[in-house]
Amino acid sequence: MKQKQLLLLILFFFSQQLLEAQTAGQIDFNDLDKYVEKARKQWNIPGLAIAIVHDNKLVFSKGYGLRNIEKKDKVDPNTLFAIASNTKAFTSAALSILVAEGKISWDDKVIKYLPYFQLYDPFVSNEMRIRDLLCHRTGLKTFSGDLLWYGSTYSRKEVIERAHFLQPAYSFRSHYGYSNIMFLAAGEIIPAVTGKSWDDFVKEYFFVPLGMQTSNTSITKFKEKTNLAIPHHVSLDKKTITIPYINWDNIAPAGSINSSVSELSNWMIMQLNDGKFEGKQILDPKQIWEMRTAHTPSPISKGAASLWSEKHFNAYGLGWDLFDYHGNKIVNHGGGADGMISKVVLIPEQKLGFVILTNSINYLPSALMYEILDRYFGKESKDWSSTYYKFYERNHNQAKADKINIDKSRITDTKPSLDLSEYVGTYSGDLYGDATVSIKANELVVSLFATPMFVGDLSHWHFNTFRIKLRKIVNLPEGFVSFILNENAKVVEMKIDIPNPDFDFTELKFIKQK
Repeated sequence: MKQKQLLLLILFFFSQQLLEAQTAGQIDFNDLDKYVEKARKQWNIPGLAIAIVHDNKLVFSKGYGLRNIEKKDKVDPNTLFAIASNTKAFTSAALSILVAEGKISWDDKVIKYLPYFQLYDPFVSNEMRIRDLLCHRTGLKTFSGDLLWYGSTYSRKEVIERAHFLQPAYSFRSHYGYSNIMFLAAGEIIPAVTGKSWDDFVKEYFFVPLGMQTSNTSITKFKEKTNLAIPHHVSLDKKTITIPYINWDNIAPAGSINSSVSELSNWMIMQLNDGKFEGKQILDPKQIWEMRTAHTPSPISKGAASLWSEKHFNAYGLGWDLFDYHGNKIVNHGGGADGMISKVVLIPEQKLGFVILTNSINYLPSALMYEILDRYFGKESKDWSSTYYKFYERNHNQAKADKINIDKSRITDTKPSLDLSEYVGTYSGDLYGDATVSIKANELVVSLFATPMFVGDLSHWHFNTFRIKLRKIVNLPEGFVSFILNENAKVVEMKIDIPNPDFDFTELKFIKQK
């Protein structure tokens, strides 16, 4: 009897395996199409585009919603979006070409090509290798120093030079810390070696041979009739408005590419075909393997493990995020710009890839990644869009609660210690440079010299702390400016804190100049 039960169990197991094998690799695109549109509406995303490639062919491509809610232009597969940090894979790929040609090595010292490269610790400056720049293990915390380039007038070289004053959060190579500035430094190695700008190199070696005719590395390349998605911001009250593009030229190797799902399909096909596209070898397969090899581990929390039970490791390669799912290595990356979120996903073992581009800040591309993977592998869907939307709602409600708590923390019936004129002046720091405080219409105004769009009006909060509201940046919340007085009741320092997930204003030190 036991043998019969065992035999039935074995037969059931193999029948399930056979069923999964039959359903794996089969996606009902009609059903997926309906799911994507329903999810877009659930998330209130103005526009979205998606493309899927399989076995070196484009098998699905579609645009959803609007490029611009004010003009009602529709998204199609050729609509350009900012792909932001999905640019990083282009930078590592560009460097891999130089490695394959023997012009550089992944383990060359950075100062060999950028003698001005200096970090806080001289030892780290001297020992930093090209490989280190590309896998986020330099010792800097995530997004450290991003206010040096965001909207600033600093050149690429100046941004790298000012990174000298960023204090590390971790010891060298001990911890993951996502760094845009280090990818900028990696990109600047290309002109140092070739004499060509990073922008020209990417165009020559990728855009041209891959037929990416409308893709570009700068918003200055946009033309009046460009098929372009406009970024949108969703406020705490869930009102959606258009916002302008911000020039990212000075951080370009980390995030400035604009492209469409149609043209990124060719990029994915090349990546999944051992670096070959339409008979031309663009990338060396050996270097592709290196870029997809885990370099910096990123732990999975117990909570994450319970939700993603098929996932056993997270790591970063060279320009790519890596994890396992349903027994396959997933090579992917996300990108976030002002009012834009993107996701590129490759499953090399299955020759499957897909890209999702959206024109608002949302979690949907990550949700769709798991939804498409589950459908491809023949697994039961968890309705990942709704699952992620619960996370969004929780965080959204927490943000509203935090705002209420901040308002409650105000100590009323106080006034500034000094006359407003005593706060006026120039404030400076080695990292960022100068900021000024002036008086206009009997109110203080803060201006960050190197970032013209960072002009904020101050309203008294309590004691020597003021509320700051940036005039031109609606996607950053209100924050605080506190003035520090010495023992003689003279202002000696200004501290700015605008809490947000992307930029750490507290890194900037502003000492009042005499």
